[in-house]
Amino acid sequence: MNSSALAARFVSGPHITATGNAEQRLGDWLAELEPEQSAEIKAWLDRPFARTILLGIVEFSPYLFDLIRADAGRLLRLLACDPEPHLTSLIEKATRDVLAAAGEAEVMLLLRRMKSEAALLIALCDIGGVWPVMRVTAALTDLATVSVQAALRFLLRQEVARGRMTALNHDRPEEGSGLIVLAMGKMGAGELNYSSDIDLIVFFDPAATSLVAEIEPAPFFVRVTQALARLLQQRSGEGYVFRVDLRLRPDPASTQVAISTEAALHYYEREGRTWERAAMIKARVCAGDAKAGETLIAELSPFVWRKHLDFAALADVHDMKRQMQTYRGQSEIAVEGHNVKVGRGGIREIEFFAQTQQLIAGGRHPELRVRSTLHALQVLATSNWIGFQACDELTAAYEFLRCVEHRLQMMCDEQTHTLPEDAEAVERFANFFGYESRAAFAKDLVGHLNVVQGHYGKLFEGDPTGTVKLPQLNYGGGPEDARLLDHLTTLGFKKPVAVAGTLQLWMQGNFRALRNEATKAAFIEFVPGLLHGLAHAEDPDDAVTTFDRFLGALQRGGRLISLLSQNRDLVALVALILGAAPRLGDMLARQPQIMDGLIDPRFFGAMPDQKELSVRLAATLKDADSYEDFLDRLRLSGQESLFLIGTRILSGTVSAQHAGVAFADVAEGIVHTVHGLVRDQFATQYGRIKGQETAILAMGRLGSREMTASSDLDLILLYDFDADDPDSDGERSLHGAQYFTRLTQRLISAFTTRTNYGVLYEVDMRLRPSGRAGPLASRIDSFSDYQEREAWTWEHMALTRARVISASPAFRKEIEDTIRNVLTRPRDAASTAGDVADMRRAIALEKGEDDIWDLKLAAGGLVDIDFIAQYLQLVHASEKPEILSVSTLQVLDNAARLGVLPQSDAEILRSAARLYHDLTQILRLCVTGKFKPEASGENLLRVMARAGDTPDFSTLEARVRETQAEVRRVFQAMVGRD
Repeated sequence: MNSSALAARFVSGPHITATGNAEQRLGDWLAELEPEQSAEIKAWLDRPFARTILLGIVEFSPYLFDLIRADAGRLLRLLACDPEPHLTSLIEKATRDVLAAAGEAEVMLLLRRMKSEAALLIALCDIGGVWPVMRVTAALTDLATVSVQAALRFLLRQEVARGRMTALNHDRPEEGSGLIVLAMGKMGAGELNYSSDIDLIVFFDPAATSLVAEIEPAPFFVRVTQALARLLQQRSGEGYVFRVDLRLRPDPASTQVAISTEAALHYYEREGRTWERAAMIKARVCAGDAKAGETLIAELSPFVWRKHLDFAALADVHDMKRQMQTYRGQSEIAVEGHNVKVGRGGIREIEFFAQTQQLIAGGRHPELRVRSTLHALQVLATSNWIGFQACDELTAAYEFLRCVEHRLQMMCDEQTHTLPEDAEAVERFANFFGYESRAAFAKDLVGHLNVVQGHYGKLFEGDPTGTVKLPQLNYGGGPEDARLLDHLTTLGFKKPVAVAGTLQLWMQGNFRALRNEATKAAFIEFVPGLLHGLAHAEDPDDAVTTFDRFLGALQRGGRLISLLSQNRDLVALVALILGAAPRLGDMLARQPQIMDGLIDPRFFGAMPDQKELSVRLAATLKDADSYEDFLDRLRLSGQESLFLIGTRILSGTVSAQHAGVAFADVAEGIVHTVHGLVRDQFATQYGRIKGQETAILAMGRLGSREMTASSDLDLILLYDFDADDPDSDGERSLHGAQYFTRLTQRLISAFTTRTNYGVLYEVDMRLRPSGRAGPLASRIDSFSDYQEREAWTWEHMALTRARVISASPAFRKEIEDTIRNVLTRPRDAASTAGDVADMRRAIALEKGEDDIWDLKLAAGGLVDIDFIAQYLQLVHASEKPEILSVSTLQVLDNAARLGVLPQSDAEILRSAARLYHDLTQILRLCVTGKFKPEASGENLLRVMARAGDTPDFSTLEARVRETQAEVRRVFQAMVGRD
C-alpha cells in the first residue's frame, strides 16, 4: 500500500466511545459486500486513524455513511488515491464528459456523481487532518466553480445548436456572449463551506451579446439562468450538485434572475446599501463571459470603494451585525445552541472586522481590495491597520470555527451553523470533532469566541467607559431651539423639528400617567436618557412617535418610568416593542408591572423549564383568597410569561423553536393548575365518582409544543370511573357522563371567562371524537373504540400530536398506550396518501393557498410540512415505531435516520419549517390580522428580514417563494399531485 494513499496520510479522527453501536453497524455493512471488497476495505482500516474515521462517520454522519454505502468501490478508490491529483483528475474528467454529453439528463448525472465523490474525498481529508481547513474550502470552491462553468457551457452550446446564438469557440460558447455570472460570498472569496449554497448574481450586457438578431436578451438570459439553477440544484436519485441562491441580486422580490448591466449599475449607484458594498468585496467572475465580467467589476468599483476614508460604513456594518445577532438569539457567547456563524464571537464578526476596514480605507489603499478573509487580515496587519497579534488570533479563531462549521454540516449535508441545543448532543458533536468531552471542546470554543468578541468590540462597540455624557440642553425648548435641533440631528433624527415638538409636550408632563408629581419629576429628569435610547432604535423618529402614543395610553407610569430611568438598556428594547409589536405594547400599557420580568437577571439566560414555571406559578397563587382572585392572578402570571417570551422573540434572545416550547410550557403549567383547581372545586359541589380519573389531552400546536403568542388551546378531556358505581357522592349527585360533561364546561369557563385581566386562552375542543357533534368529554374506552373503528385518516393525523399534559401517572400511561396502538397499526400507503392529499385539497378550497404570507396555509407552507410528517408516521410506524414524535422537526429527523425520507428532502423540509416558525412567531406577535407587507411599517419589515436571516425584506420575500415551491414539490412527490 502506497504511502501517498489517502488512508496512509490520516493524522486525526473522531473520538469513539464504547457506548455507540458504530462497530456493529460497520460490521453489518462490510458483511453485505462482496468478500473481495470487504477484505480490501478491512485491509485499509488497519492503517492508523482509518478505522476511527469510518466508525466516526457511521456513528455521527448519516450523510457521509450514505455516500459510503452507496458505492463501496468509490470508497476503495478514495482510500487508495493521492487526494490532490485525484480531485484534479475527477474535475477534469467530469468537465470533458459534460462537454461530450448527449443531453441534460446525462449532464445532471455526471455532475452529481462528481459532486458525491468529491464531497466524500474532501470530508475524509478534513476529518483525517490531511488538508488544512482553508485547503478544504478552496477544494469546495473549485468544485462549485467547475460545476457552474460546465453546466452553463452545456446550456449555451445547446442554444448555439438551436441557432439562437453564435460562438467563435464551439467548446467555449460563453466567450463574447455578454452573460456574466458572479460568485458572491464565500464562493467568491474561495472559502466555500461544506454544505454551502452558492451565491450567484447573473448579469447580461444587452449591447454586447452573441445572440442572433431576433432573440430578445432579457427573456433569453433569464431562461438560461433558470436552467442553470435547475441543472445544479434539482434533486434526483443521485442527489444534487449545489443549491443555488440568486437572491443577492438587486431587489430580488421584484427583479428577474438575470439583470442587465445597465439596470444593475443604475441600481447600485442610486440605491445600493452598505451590505451590498460589503458583499461586492468578494464578487468574482466565475462563469460566462470573463472579459465582460471584469469590465462590470471595474464599473462597480466606485460603488464599493469610496475615494475618501468612509467611517460611516463602520456604523452601518456594525448595525447589520447587531441586527443579525439580535434577531437570531445570539446576544451572548454560549456553547449549546450557539451559532458559530452569526453569534457573538463567530465567523461573521471576523469577516465584518476585516470587511469594514476594507470599506473604510479600500478606496484610498488599493492593496486592501482582496477577497479572502484571511488574506484581508494579513494585508490589514502588514499595512498597520491592525496589530499582528490581532491578525494571528483572528486567523486561528477563523480556522477553528470553520472546522466546527464543516463538522456540523457533514452530519446531514445541511447548511447549519448552530451547535446542538442540549449538552448531551454537544458531547456527541465534540466526539465527532475529535474531542474526548464536551468540556474540552467548550473550553477551546469559548476561548476563540471571546478572543474574536474582544477584537470586534474594540473596533465597533464604542463608548469604552460605558458612560454616555448627555449635553446640558433645554429639552423642552421646542422647535425654535437651535441647539436642541442640532443635538437631535447629531443623534440621528431625520425630523428634528417634529421630535423637538414632541419633547416639548413631554416636558410639560400633561399625561395621565404623570399626574403624580414625583413620577412627573422622575420622568422629566429621565427625558435626556430616554431620548438617547430612542435614538438607537431602528427608526428613531418613529420610536419617538410610538413612545408618545404609548405614554398617552399608559394608565400608571411610576413603576415603569422608574424601571426605565434606572435601566437605560431597556429603553431601546421598549422602543422596539412599541414600534414593531403593538400586541406587546398594548399589554405593557395596560399592565406596566409585567415589565418587571425584563430586569430579572434570568431574563437573558436559559428559558425556565416546566418545573421552574410550576414553582413560580405556585408562588404567585398560594395566597389567593378567592376563586376570582385565583383566576386574576393566573391571568396576570400568564400574560407576564407571554410578554417575556414575546419580548425575547423580538429581541432575539430565544429561538423560534425554544419560544414555541416556552409558550407550550406556560400553557401546560396553567392547564394543569386550572385542571386541579376546577376538579377540586367541582368536587366540593358534586362530590366524586368512585375510581374516577380525568386527563387533559393536548392536541395541535400545544401538543407539538410549537405554540405562538396567539395560539388557541386544542384540548380533549378524557375520563374513566368505576362502572359499577357511576353516581357522584356529593350532596348534588351527578351520574356518569353528565358529571364529566359539566366538569369540562366548568374547565372551559375558567379559561375563557373575561376578568379584569382579560381572557386566559381561547379553547378549541373540535378535535374530540365526532367533533362538534360528539360529547365534550370522552370516556377512555369510547375514545379508544372510536379511534380504532370510526376515526377518519385526518383524525389519526391529528392524533400524532396528541400529548397528555395533566393526568395521574397510571391514567396517563393507559392513554399513551391507546394512542400508540392506534398510530402503529398497519396502513396502506397509497390509500393514506390519497386521504392526506384530499384533506390538503379541501383545506385549500375552503381557506385558500395563494397568499405566500399565510405561512401556514400557503401552497408549500407549514400545513404541507405537517401533513408530510403525519403521513410518514401513519405509514411507517407499524414497522418503525421510533419514527413517532409530537414534534414535526423531530419526525423529519427520525424519518431521515430511518431511511424513509431522503436526506435531501428532509433538509428542505427542516429548513423550511424553521424559517416558517421563525417568521410565524414574529407575525403572531406583531400582526393581528393578515400580514400585508405594503401596509406594514419599516420596523416590522426589518424585524421580519432579520428573523428570516436575510439582509432585507425583498430578499426574504424571494426566499419564502422559493422555499414554498420546494416544499410543494416534495409534498406532491410524496402524497400525490393536485
